[in-house]
Amino acid sequence: MNIKNILTLVDERKAVLDAHRPLPAVTVNSIRNKLALDWTYHSNAIEGNTLDIHETKAILEDGITIGRKSLKEHLEAVNHKDAIHLVEKMVAKAEEINTGNIKKIHYSVLKGIDEENAGFYRRSPVMVVGANFVPTNPVKIDREMNALEDWYKSKEAQALHPIERAAELHTRFVTIHPFVDGNGRTARLLLNLELMREGYPPAIIQKEERQYYYRSLDKARETGKHDELAPMVALRVADNLDLYLLMATGNRPQPLHEQLDRQDGHSNNAR
Repeated sequence: MNIKNILTLVDERKAVLDAHRPLPAVTVNSIRNKLALDWTYHSNAIEGNTLDIHETKAILEDGITIGRKSLKEHLEAVNHKDAIHLVEKMVAKAEEINTGNIKKIHYSVLKGIDEENAGFYRRSPVMVVGANFVPTNPVKIDREMNALEDWYKSKEAQALHPIERAAELHTRFVTIHPFVDGNGRTARLLLNLELMREGYPPAIIQKEERQYYYRSLDKARETGKHDELAPMVALRVADNLDLYLLMATGNRPQPLHEQLDRQDGHSNNAR
């Protein structure tokens, strides 16, 4: 099924949820806390953090120190939750997506871990392990990040569906790789900042999807086509729309991937 059909199904879910807004504050807060935990765990795990979800919960909610885990891993959990709160504040204040706010997000991710580089573009060339591209040369980073901001504000970008725009924004940022460390976490925070600005819940890329996620990013970077990455983002948005719908209506829709499989099956039978 093509991306346009997938986006239509996602937007049908969003329309149902919008009809039930506003949800009770206690309900919204409980969902936000769950999503913050899941988002923090999976985004950090994708980057190699070894805390499991229960350990992450203990650190974030109970302030417990986990034995045999490094201070860096503890700080990555705390910082990521702080970065989510920063993104939520940006959404609430309708702040723009620009280079200044991207630096603020990165600072929140890396503070206390690498103060010298937190919120600052890298000053040296780097290679990305496992990637098949060379990130932007440091002398061009400032120019390329300004170009990213210009693209985001362009009619071309704003004409895209928000999920497609978020996926492309994510890819363009990752290709520049402007920071020494923390680019992946910052990229996923940026992805979700755009989604949340448009009234969608965050897309939480799962740890188990890591290899497919990276392959989808590579394909998008090489071809300029987001026919794998955008559907992946859409499916994860749908997961969290379903969570909101469950709390709003008492019923959870059929998962989008199952709905798509069923429709594909009907199409194949018709042929």
